Amino acid sequence: MEKALVLSSGGVDSTTCVAMAVERFGEKNVSTVSVFYGQKHSKELQCARAVAEYYHLNHYELDLSPVMEYSDCSLLEHSTKDIIHESYGEQLEKKGGSGIVETYVPFRNGLMMSSAAALAMSIYPDDTTHIYLGAHADDAAGNAYPDCSREFSETMGKAITLGTGGQVLVEAPLVNWNKAGVVKEGLRLKVPYELTWSCYEGGEKACGTCATCIDRLAAFRANGVEDPIEYQ
Repeated sequence: MEKALVLSSGGVDSTTCVAMAVERFGEKNVSTVSVFYGQKHSKELQCARAVAEYYHLNHYELDLSPVMEYSDCSLLEHSTKDIIHESYGEQLEKKGGSGIVETYVPFRNGLMMSSAAALAMSIYPDDTTHIYLGAHADDAAGNAYPDCSREFSETMGKAITLGTGGQVLVEAPLVNWNKAGVVKEGLRLKVPYELTWSCYEGGEKACGTCATCIDRLAAFRANGVEDPIEYQ
């Protein structure tokens, strides 16, 4: 049997991946996994649970926050830094067009992919499992998030497949798409975007001005639809 384990943050990209996996494998063969790493926007974990419930999927949660204890990334609860309320384009322009942004969590995708591989072999010991990663091209642009690039996902994928004896495969179906393309596919799949969360601030409503909110709003506008979540 072939199974899918989707890394689910409860956001637009990973929830689109959930819908893609369900369409391909059927809900009985798909599970989701979320990771708490000390993020300020832990509301995303609630959203990931809601998405799993919507699709009737088994859902797992991992606590990897001890690994990030020593990082001062602005996305983390214990950070001394504030979230920057500028678009990624504005942030990259200040870096001369390229460079890691403040909200890059050290090697987060690599850590989550490795942990998901171990989980996949544990919950599906007799099956081939496809790990879905929701990285997309906009996040990789300008090397803002180097662990979102196609090269990174392919290289990590090879290592994971080798390290699991060919039992775990990595899928990054959005890696060549921009955010608007992700939303377009999600609309086709009738993704419940009203259940999702993207904002880096941990408020009750999305701020609308952090980089990920700006990207999200623009992606929905590009598709001629209104973002279904509430903003301040």
